[in-house]
Amino acid sequence: MTADTNPDLFDNDPVFQLKGGMVAMTQIELLRGGSDQFERQLAEKIEQAPNFFTDTPVVLGLDRLEQSPAADDIRLLLDICRRHGLQPVGLRGGEQWRSLASECATLLLPPGRGRERDSDSAPANSRSEPQPAAAPAPSPEAAPASAGKLVNQPIRSGQQVYAPAGDLVVHSAVSAGAEVLSDGHIHVYGPLRGRALAGVRGNAEARIFCQSLEAELISIAGQYKVAEDLRRDPLWKQPAQIWLDGDSLKITAL
Repeated sequence: MTADTNPDLFDNDPVFQLKGGMVAMTQIELLRGGSDQFERQLAEKIEQAPNFFTDTPVVLGLDRLEQSPAADDIRLLLDICRRHGLQPVGLRGGEQWRSLASECATLLLPPGRGRERDSDSAPANSRSEPQPAAAPAPSPEAAPASAGKLVNQPIRSGQQVYAPAGDLVVHSAVSAGAEVLSDGHIHVYGPLRGRALAGVRGNAEARIFCQSLEAELISIAGQYKVAEDLRRDPLWKQPAQIWLDGDSLKITAL
């Protein structure tokens, strides 16, 4: 066998680059066990917005469960997700799930802040010596405001526009079948007919503003409403703003 002396093999131009990025991801946070109830409620959610959930990558969150479920129960829940057209790509929980995540060809993501139960914590009746109060940390400097993203043309069906670490401003319409996402606010100076997801990294202060509310789905920090609910709102096809009050989305006139 002779070596290939094609000069292209020695081309030093890079063929790829490594980049950090943020991908908006739907998380299913388990609150209690029960595969039958899980499948029934999941089917109801998907029926409300079938196009939104088709082939959607999801993370199964285990860190809010009071008791750790059996591995077979988690496998069953992952199978249920796949049967309903979802694509499980990860488990969120402690290190005890690493082998199962590997077996199921999914990622293991760390628990949400303040949720991981400490298996090595001291018993309730143990006493610890009082510790001196820590000196107050210096106030962090305010981060510079992000310019966000400005879109001047219509966002058409099948397109997705994401504004990381800032607001998204659309100076036109968002068509049905299109999707706009932002870590901050979303402003649509035209009809909002597609899907709008603000605060996708958990910013509960994010809001959605639009000149005509006709959306297939709206979401702020993971809380969402679909068109079936929105059509019953008095502000359907009216200028509106959407904001999060606790776990409920509120819609008020602009």
